[in-house]
Amino acid sequence: MHIEYTQEFWDDRYRQRTRIWSGKPNRHLVAEVEHLSPGRALDVGCGEGADAVWLASRGWDVLGVDVSEVALSRARSHTEELGTSIVGRLEWRQVDLLASPELPGDLDLVSIQFVHLPEPERSRIFGSLATLVGVGGTLLIVAHDPSDLHSGIGRPQQPDLFFTPQEIAKLLDDSWDIRVCDSRPRVERTADGRNVDISDAVLRAVRLH
Repeated sequence: MHIEYTQEFWDDRYRQRTRIWSGKPNRHLVAEVEHLSPGRALDVGCGEGADAVWLASRGWDVLGVDVSEVALSRARSHTEELGTSIVGRLEWRQVDLLASPELPGDLDLVSIQFVHLPEPERSRIFGSLATLVGVGGTLLIVAHDPSDLHSGIGRPQQPDLFFTPQEIAKLLDDSWDIRVCDSRPRVERTADGRNVDISDAVLRAVRLH
């Protein structure tokens, strides 16, 4: 197993800084989910909890899972100042996706934001997570597009970690209606102040039956 997918690796990474992520929900989550009626959601790779908190503030009951206990500890502490109505809709759980964990099913939303795994683990895990979506529910997968490898943005030079939305769409059978399957350009500012054109791979699908 690659060290990059272990709890130890991610705990160490989170300990290097007091906050890794912006604290804001991912833009594609907001764009693709804000029109949906709230229900039960799974936030995969929830990190410090911004996406889960945004969903809970919109009325979703959210289980946020991550391999890093340090990240989850931060997520819990960030919610202490929120109202009880939001906190009561949040649950956090340390989960190693490679270990085929038991997770709830019949969900209204499974959100997988920037979880980068190599094959064959990627297909196995994403395929398993897709089965947790109930009829009428939504699967949303967002990732760094493979084109970012040549953008100069500083992505890991490990091509096997990157995938197109079309590759993930092939994992879904005819019980799914694929609503979004594209690469979306955006601009990201680097640590040294440069603006770089990058793209995000976005897949949104609804289970029909």
